[in-house]
Amino acid sequence: MGEAEPRNRAPGNGAVTELKAAIGLEVDDDGLLAELAAGLDRVEWRLRSVVRSDVPFVNEAALHLVQAGGKRFRPLFTLLASRFGEADRDAVVTAAAAVELVHLATLYHDDVMDEAAMRRGTQSANARWDNTLAILTGDFLFAHASRLVAALGAEASRIIAETFGELVTGQMRETVGASDGEDPVQHYLTAIGQKTGSLIATAGHFGAMLSGAPTEQVDALRRFGEIIGVAFQISDDIIDIASPSDELGKAQGTDLREGIRTLPMLYALSDDRENDRLVELLSSPLDDDDLVGEAVTLLRRSHGLERARATLAEYAQRARSELAVLPESSARTACESIAEYLASRTH
Repeated sequence: MGEAEPRNRAPGNGAVTELKAAIGLEVDDDGLLAELAAGLDRVEWRLRSVVRSDVPFVNEAALHLVQAGGKRFRPLFTLLASRFGEADRDAVVTAAAAVELVHLATLYHDDVMDEAAMRRGTQSANARWDNTLAILTGDFLFAHASRLVAALGAEASRIIAETFGELVTGQMRETVGASDGEDPVQHYLTAIGQKTGSLIATAGHFGAMLSGAPTEQVDALRRFGEIIGVAFQISDDIIDIASPSDELGKAQGTDLREGIRTLPMLYALSDDRENDRLVELLSSPLDDDDLVGEAVTLLRRSHGLERARATLAEYAQRARSELAVLPESSARTACESIAEYLASRTH
């Protein structure tokens, strides 16, 4: 018989501290933090229980990234957005688990496309098993996410279906690249808005909608989530250059190896002041570790990295402005602190 869902289990101080540190939450309301931590505890239980399978290797593969942990930002934002309505609803926990399952499914697929060997400080599923099993495991998680959302009603099902479409379109945009005559920077921002921003937008949408928050607040939290999603991706791209591999939990320079041009690279390529050698290195995928290391070193000194940091600050400010329609509360302060955290998260 399985363990009961932790509905009334109070989180310890350690859980609250970890929650604050994970995404830079700066809020003095320990009651709110404790409730968020307790909600995440329920989400974690739901994640582990919903993907279990009687088929041993399916069970092992499905739990692989669930057990690897992560910040759980998307379910946290779902729970935080629910604070603007009647927060203590089982539907919100269900939605929070569903958006995290979708996120985890995309990670399985991303690692296959990137031929990544590590994910969240552990061996990726494709490296541990093979590409086929990793893809099928991602599909398995998508299926369970859809099943969870189906229980939330037709509107929630429509929203998650549209989100699936956005996720795939964003990935395709990134894979194909900008067309002739298209601004590569705008192409990049559109792609990550779909690939990353759309699911975080849905997390905020679900949390606010399912808790019965007013429509204008639901819309604001959805837009905030989309903007924050783009900011997170820009921040990750900056950190991938600025931080060493042992701090990343994955191999550095994956985008350089795949020939994917992130915002710092695009800005560097468009700037006549940049080092000619850097422009040469960024002109094609790199398959040599020494060349990747050289490109990373030059990018760290580049104007492209500076401009990417400035763009990140702009997105953080846009995100903060979306919160103006929300009532003053600890939950709003927590959302504001996420934007502040992102603006400074560049190392």
